[in-house]
Order: sequence, then C-alpha cells, then structure tokens
Amino acid sequence: MLQAAQSATVNESEESGFAQELLTFTLGAEEYAIDILKVQEIRGYDAVTTIANAPSFIKGVINLRGTIVPIVDLRIKFAVGVAEYTPFTVVIILNIGGRVVGMVVDAVSDVIALKPEQIRPAPDFASSVDTAYIMGLGALGERMLIVVDIERLMLSSEMALVDDVVH
Repeated sequence: MLQAAQSATVNESEESGFAQELLTFTLGAEEYAIDILKVQEIRGYDAVTTIANAPSFIKGVINLRGTIVPIVDLRIKFAVGVAEYTPFTVVIILNIGGRVVGMVVDAVSDVIALKPEQIRPAPDFASSVDTAYIMGLGALGERMLIVVDIERLMLSSEMALVDDVVH
C-alpha cells in the first residue's frame, strides 16, 4: 500500500515537471542513478554467507536485524569494473516489491534531483546493462548518469531473487 503510494507520487512528479530524487553510485568508470524511494539504507560491505549453486553475481546473504537479505554484486552482473571488496565497498539496501535486497557498488556519490526534461531516452544498443532496465540517461552539468529502473531489474526473472509471479 505504502509502496503504491510512493510509486504514484513519483509518477505524478514526472508528469507535472517536478524533479525526481535519485541516489547516484559508481560501478567501474560509469555513474548510475536509482530512485531514492527504493533505498532503505546504505552500509559498508560485510562478509556474506554464500549460497551453493547461486549465480556468480549473487554473493550470498546477510542477516540484517533478523531479515535474511540476498546480496547482489552489480559489478559482476553488469560486467563492469573489478569486483574488489575494500573498506570503501558499499552495499545499498533496497526495499523492492516488499522484498529487501542488497546491491554491492563501488561507491555511493550523492543524491540529486533530475527533472523529466533532464532524462533522455536510453539509446537502443548493446551494453552491459540490458536497456530494458534503463529508464534513460540523465544529464547533470558535465555528468552523464545511467538511470536504472532498479525495481524492474531486481524483480526480473534473470536475477533469480523472487519466484515467478503469475500475472
């Protein structure tokens, strides 16, 4: 219910020209952005419990205050950068579709506000990120941000994080 209200708020803001707040982060040399309303918290990378036969980009799970949270390394999933785990490695904890998921990124940059006219459609070309999960490219001064539909990505069947839902 709350999530539907948040989604409706974002959609209304896009239509009326108000800026959408996005959390920016880096993967390799690229800068990405996701809807700040999907972010629950940001934490340092801790050791994970590995899961047998999980895809390579699913590093394992952590126990976050009694909730078992799968941890996805987007650097491996998108084949960008080197998946090194340093004191600067960050996990963004997301609350998506009623599910809590963590994603490993190189660094969190900042929170920005982009108006709809600052987000250009994603070009249709081969890239490490399936363009179905790219909402567009955000222009902020000299910075070019890849705006990712993180909910669509994390709930996709290829991520293997949720059971297939019959629509």
